[in-house]
Amino acid sequence: MARLTLALRLAACAAQVAAASASPARAQVPATPPDSLRLGALQRQAAAADPRLRQFTLLTRQTDLRLRNLSAEWLPAFLIEGQAQYQSDVFDAASLPVGTPFPTPARDTYDARLSVEQAILDLTIGPRRSVERARLAESEAEVRSALHARRHEVNEAFFAAALLAERGRIVAATIGELESRLREAAARVREGTALPGDTAAVRATLLERFQDSAEIEANRRAAWLRLGELIKQPLADSVAFAMPNLTAEAGHARGALPSLRVHPEYERLARVRDRLAYQEAAVSAAVRPRVSAFGRLGYGRPGLNPIGGRFDTYYVVGVHVRWAPWTWGRTGREREALAVQREIVATQEETLAGDLTRAIQGDLADADRLEAVLALDDRIVALRDQVENETRLRFQEGVVTAAEFLDRSTDALEARLARATHRVEHVRARARLLTTLGVEIR
Repeated sequence: MARLTLALRLAACAAQVAAASASPARAQVPATPPDSLRLGALQRQAAAADPRLRQFTLLTRQTDLRLRNLSAEWLPAFLIEGQAQYQSDVFDAASLPVGTPFPTPARDTYDARLSVEQAILDLTIGPRRSVERARLAESEAEVRSALHARRHEVNEAFFAAALLAERGRIVAATIGELESRLREAAARVREGTALPGDTAAVRATLLERFQDSAEIEANRRAAWLRLGELIKQPLADSVAFAMPNLTAEAGHARGALPSLRVHPEYERLARVRDRLAYQEAAVSAAVRPRVSAFGRLGYGRPGLNPIGGRFDTYYVVGVHVRWAPWTWGRTGREREALAVQREIVATQEETLAGDLTRAIQGDLADADRLEAVLALDDRIVALRDQVENETRLRFQEGVVTAAEFLDRSTDALEARLARATHRVEHVRARARLLTTLGVEIR
C-alpha cells in the first residue's frame, strides 16, 4: 500500500513538472504594485538630488552678471582725474624780439577734471554677449554630462538590491521547506523509523541556509542604503522592485547604433562648437571701428590757455573714433587657433563614438548570452524540482537518506538562484547598454 501511495504521489509530481516544462521557456516578470521602485524614476530622482544640480542656477547667475557688465558699456563712463606737477623749464620770453610783451608761464601746474565718455557705435558688444550665452550653454551641457554618470550608480544599486531581494525570497522558501523536513525527520526518529543522523543532516543544512539568508540580507541592506543615499531619501523595506521591460528600447538602440548621438557628451561637444563660432565672430568684430562721444570739464592752472597764469575752468567736447585696421596678423592667428580647436572637438567626438561602441560590447554579448540561457532556465528548474520532489517523497517514505534528499534540494536551490540571477542580469545588461549610450530609461 505504501509503495502504491508513493507511486501515485510521484506520478502527480511528474505531471506538475511536465505542465511546467510545457509553459513558455521565458518566464514573465510578475506584476508589481503601483508604488514599486522603477529604475527610470530612480535615475531622475538621483539626478535631482545631486548637489551639482545647483550649478545650473549658479552658472545662470554668473552669466547674467557678465551680460550686465557688457550692457553697462553702453552707459556713460565717468572718470575723475587730478594732477599737480613741476617743470624744470618753461617757455622763456627772452627769446622773443626786444620789447615784445609775453608773460612767463609758471613752472608748477595744477589740473583737476571730470571726463565722461558715451559709446555711440561698438560692434563688439553683441558678439561678446553671444559668446557669454554660448559659454553658459556649454557649461550647462558639461554639468548634464557629469550628472549622467550618476545613472550608472543607480543601475548598480538597483539591480544589486533587486537580485538580493529575489535570492532572499528563494532562500526563505527553502528554509521553510527544510523546517518541514526537519520536523518530519525528528518525528521519525522519535518513532524509531529513522536514525538521528538524518535529523542532524537536515538541521546542519538548515543552519547553512540561515547563514546564506543573513549574508544576503546584509548585502541587500547595503545596496538598499546606497540606493536611498543616491536619491537622498529613505526607502521602506517593504517596497517592491518593478523590473523594467527594455526589450524594445535596447533593440532600437542596437539598430541605430552607428548614428545614435544621444549621450550628453555629444551635446557638450556641440555647445563647444557653438561657442567657438561665436568667438570667431567676436574676433572679427574686434577690428571694426568704435565711435564714442566724450566731454571733459576741468579746473586748473593753466586752463586751455597754455600761457595763462591763473586758475581757470574749461571744458572740451568731441567725438572719438577708434579703429585698428592693422593688427599684424593677430586677428588671423586667433581665427586659425579657433579653427584648430574645432578640429580638436571633431577628434573628441570621433573618440567618444569609438569609446561608447567599445563600452557596450560586453553588454551586447551578455544580453545575447542571457537570452539563450534564459530559454533553458525554466526547463532546468522544472527538472531539478522534479528530482527534488521525487526524492522528498522517497525521503518521507524512508526509501532514501536525508543526505541524498539534501543534495537534490541543494541542486534545486542552485537552479532557482541561477534563474533569478540570469533574469536580473539580463535586464541589467540592457539597462547598462542604454545608460552607456545615453538613452533615458522611462
